Amino acid sequence: MDDYRLITTSSPHLHSGENISRIMFSVAIALLLPTFAGIYFFGFRALSLVVITSLAAMLTEAIFQKLRNKPIAISDGSALVTGMLLALNLPPGLPYWMAVVGAVVAISLGKQIYGGLGSNPFNPALIGRVFLMITFTTPMTTWINPVDGTTGATPLSLMKMQGLQTDYAKMLIGNIGGSLGETSALLIIIGGIYLIYKGYVDWRIPASFLGSVAVLSGFLGQDPIFHLLSGGLMLGAFFMATDMVTTPLSKLGKIIFGIGAGLFTVLIRVYGGYPEGVSFSILLMNAFTPLINRFTVPKIYGEVKAE
Repeated sequence: MDDYRLITTSSPHLHSGENISRIMFSVAIALLLPTFAGIYFFGFRALSLVVITSLAAMLTEAIFQKLRNKPIAISDGSALVTGMLLALNLPPGLPYWMAVVGAVVAISLGKQIYGGLGSNPFNPALIGRVFLMITFTTPMTTWINPVDGTTGATPLSLMKMQGLQTDYAKMLIGNIGGSLGETSALLIIIGGIYLIYKGYVDWRIPASFLGSVAVLSGFLGQDPIFHLLSGGLMLGAFFMATDMVTTPLSKLGKIIFGIGAGLFTVLIRVYGGYPEGVSFSILLMNAFTPLINRFTVPKIYGEVKAE
């Protein structure tokens, strides 16, 4: 008689064939589109900035994993993605050593201090960027014009200070001053659609994020198209607000997250001291993610509510 055994294991019981490395390198491939745009408009400086932040992020990750006696897993691509995202949030002319500091902070204080990949409550790249914004305000707000290489203000700064706006075509293509990730909203959208097609990004977050920005900016008498195409909104909506670790689990939760990020972005842009609010809005909603999960994640069938 055959020996039949009942083997019990925790879910999930089906494997999609995806893994962390495949997902992360797909994100890195999608990020190459705005990266190429940054290189085209700002030259070798942009390429070197991306390379330096990526290497610094991976090296920091390896050092912390070694210190914690954990397997060195930089081959999973997560540190590479963090480094690329951080570079795309930086001005092209930022000194290299400051970019390295940002990468170290992103990995150490934004990720490894919480236990590593999957445990961090906040987007690591945004932690690095906000740290640099607070610590090195002047270099982080000194922008280069792609046409002649001179310094100048971004469209958001011009709108904030003088009420001036840049034409939509330049903003869509990326021929404007700003961070590397503010170049070519079109290529960022293409990269985001690729990730949605692959199933790595839930369309509800970018759709609710961008939709709430358009609605609230229009309600406040602003130009919705200008707000959609300016600043780091597209990069944030498709690549940072959609982080699997720091965003809600349920479909409703993702919509709430996107709407909240959009509302904070517009309020900071219109009434705040900073011309841009994407980074702060996403980090604020990261803080709300556990609460959103608590009220939106469906209860397990048969679960008894604690008294």
